[in-house]
Amino acid sequence: MPLICFASPKGGVGKTTLSANVADLLRRDGRSVVALDLDPQNSLRLHFGMSVAEQDGFAAHLPQRPQWRGHLRQAPSGTLLLPHGAVTLREALDNAVALENDPELLAAPLREMLADPNVLVVADMPPGPSQALSILTPMANLIVTVLRSEAISAAMLAEIEAGRFLGTGTMKALFSGRLQFVLNAVDLRDRLSRAAAEAVARHLGSRLLGAVSQDGAVGEAVAAQRLLEPASRAGGELRQIAAAIEALLASQDRPAPRQEQPHEAAAWAAPQWETR
Repeated sequence: MPLICFASPKGGVGKTTLSANVADLLRRDGRSVVALDLDPQNSLRLHFGMSVAEQDGFAAHLPQRPQWRGHLRQAPSGTLLLPHGAVTLREALDNAVALENDPELLAAPLREMLADPNVLVVADMPPGPSQALSILTPMANLIVTVLRSEAISAAMLAEIEAGRFLGTGTMKALFSGRLQFVLNAVDLRDRLSRAAAEAVARHLGSRLLGAVSQDGAVGEAVAAQRLLEPASRAGGELRQIAAAIEALLASQDRPAPRQEQPHEAAAWAAPQWETR
């Protein structure tokens, strides 16, 4: 039943890599997970070892109201996958217009998926504002926003803090605590990366689920079209992020709300960081 959306203010920050690996880590923890690709780049499937030649998918055909169950694939890891499917630029634009005119094209099948209380859906969203994100925001338990440890992330802090960088549809998520963040590709040996990470961590505070180090194992996994080894440095950090997500989902299930506490991962407070 839970829905987690992985979003980003721009492309190239590692959103899809993180969403694929977190989905698999949640599966390893005993969840039944559906990884849903809503990004027209259609690359989520590659992280699960699907062939580049396999071009079919679900979201590419939304205007035709496809039956989503017919597009489900089981990855070798055990995660269920709904690939986006290949689209041209013209088709991607047409699909966006179709969603704007009829949000139920996506909302209705999502409600069907979420009706199963045993299933957790991890959706890889298009970068930046999108009609798909606007549709899914009211349904989402969490919107995990991936930022890269670089100067532009620090420069966008005002927009990040306000939630405006993902569009006005995410404002309710921001104020309800459902908008959370992950910092990716942190290189503490690089002065600029470190400074950007410190600035972002200070401003986001408890909304920072955790951070992922710059790690050659990530590039190797992407090149080999496989998931990241949990024993790698970045893999261990992603496991901590998955655990923080599980804790947030559990807190949402509790009938009595409790005072928000900073995530353990948010102890990434700048003064305590040391180069490893």
